[in-house]
Amino acid sequence: MDAHGRHKKQTGGKGQFGEVYVKIEPLERGEGNKFSESIVGGSVPRQYIPGTEKGVTEALTRGPLAGFPVVDVHVNLYDGKFHDVDSDEMSFRMAGILAMKDGMGKASPIILEPITEVKIHVPNEYTSTILGQVTGRRGQILGFGANPDRLRWDIVTVQFPQQELWDYIIELRTATQGLAYYEWKFSHMAPVPPNISQQLVNEATAQAAQEH
Repeated sequence: MDAHGRHKKQTGGKGQFGEVYVKIEPLERGEGNKFSESIVGGSVPRQYIPGTEKGVTEALTRGPLAGFPVVDVHVNLYDGKFHDVDSDEMSFRMAGILAMKDGMGKASPIILEPITEVKIHVPNEYTSTILGQVTGRRGQILGFGANPDRLRWDIVTVQFPQQELWDYIIELRTATQGLAYYEWKFSHMAPVPPNISQQLVNEATAQAAQEH
């Protein structure tokens, strides 16, 4: 996706001017963010490319959806314009920010959340209760069966959104008379359901309005 950012400011005396064209492409999940340039003919002088990269990086740290960072994108600076007098690094930093705002607004971004893999150790008389708890917390049951190391205990393997895991130990202990416990590890990132995504955006918008 192509995006464009143009920063121009004239307040008497020396002004500010920087203009950039970038291409934004998605990367595979987990690759992180990358910046490159393919400027030909000096349309953006070499000394202003680091400023553009700073602007791009700054924009990615606070994305268009509730201010969450943008991850796994490749941004290539391929063209631009400068002014002999008014251009400087700050102008191209601002142009980089504006280009990313332009591009990210058109890119249909989504909010991701961390997903954990959880092994719940539970006495088997409580297993059905635990399965109900898991589905009530947006969990996905991967499998369950007898614990080979403990008689009349089961191991339930599930995937939980990490957000749903924070206070789960209280519910788990309450339902099993304090006996059950779990182990967890990070699994992957996955899209947040649309209703929760919209709620996060609404909350961020309301907070920003209060701050201003």
